[in-house]
Amino acid sequence: MKATIRALLVLIVAVSAIVGVAAYSVVSRGLSARDEPSRLEATVARAMRRWATPQSQRTRSNPVQPTEPVLEQALEHFADHCAACHGNDGSGNTEMGRGFYPKAPDMRAAQTQSLTDGELFSIIEHGIRLTGMPAWGTGTPEGERDSWGLVHFVRRLPALTPDDIERMEALNPKTPAQLKEEEEIRQFLQGGPDNSTPNPSHTGHN
Repeated sequence: MKATIRALLVLIVAVSAIVGVAAYSVVSRGLSARDEPSRLEATVARAMRRWATPQSQRTRSNPVQPTEPVLEQALEHFADHCAACHGNDGSGNTEMGRGFYPKAPDMRAAQTQSLTDGELFSIIEHGIRLTGMPAWGTGTPEGERDSWGLVHFVRRLPALTPDDIERMEALNPKTPAQLKEEEEIRQFLQGGPDNSTPNPSHTGHN
């Protein structure tokens, strides 16, 4: 009974703190996503993220071995799905990453690298409410395996090589404008488009 009352009091205090921080932020700073979260707001958000991850999840160890195929698949997945917000290097220094509130974190830094494997898995698999972080889990064993593979890749972010970044850049999704530019460069390097077929406008009699 005492444990239940204590848990209820903790919940009330936590909710009150969140409401207070939110109210202060709105009154003093407005709702712009361009602002940096205050130190108090960031502290409360990190605490809530930790509380929102069940103890059973936080203490889980990675069941997937960091083999070369696992790491290669994780690199490809990160480049295709995650780099638009987090950057190929995990810095978060992208147009989308800088536009979120809170901004996408530098995952090479201690605040991410100090999280347990279980916490990283939970964030990848289930996402984080009220942020730009979606839930990538599919609810399948295969999906969980992919998420655990990404945990290994997150651990590698501080040590990525220029070759790794170059490979990822080739795997990043391209906009139509980027695809057109790449095609124009390819044609230029090959000597220009094929002009062997006469232009119909030039085949008539004078």
